[in-house]
Amino acid sequence: MTALVIFLQAAGGGGGYLQLVLLVGMILVFWLFMIRPQAKKAKIAKKFQEDLQKGDKIVTIAGIHGRVNKMNDDGTIELETSPGSYMKVEKSAISMEMTANVNKAAAVTPVK
Repeated sequence: MTALVIFLQAAGGGGGYLQLVLLVGMILVFWLFMIRPQAKKAKIAKKFQEDLQKGDKIVTIAGIHGRVNKMNDDGTIELETSPGSYMKVEKSAISMEMTANVNKAAAVTPVK
């Protein structure tokens, strides 16, 4: 600690403002490239989880495919994995990206 103080004092008085500007710049770049996109993605995921409805096809983060059967008040959903087979999973365990890919593939596949 004392070596750092001595080093900063030896650098001179004119470099203090430059160091402060560089420090603020690094914090700003960190916020722009790391924190802001992550917060934006979390906001989109939360909206996706709130907009789920009965009958939506979803994929969990564990890779379980199913259809929403029931929305519970305790933050869980009842997922129908096959006809007559139900699982209770947390809303936060639903993968937004994989669900979008599954629904996109289903929309592109022509019906025979």
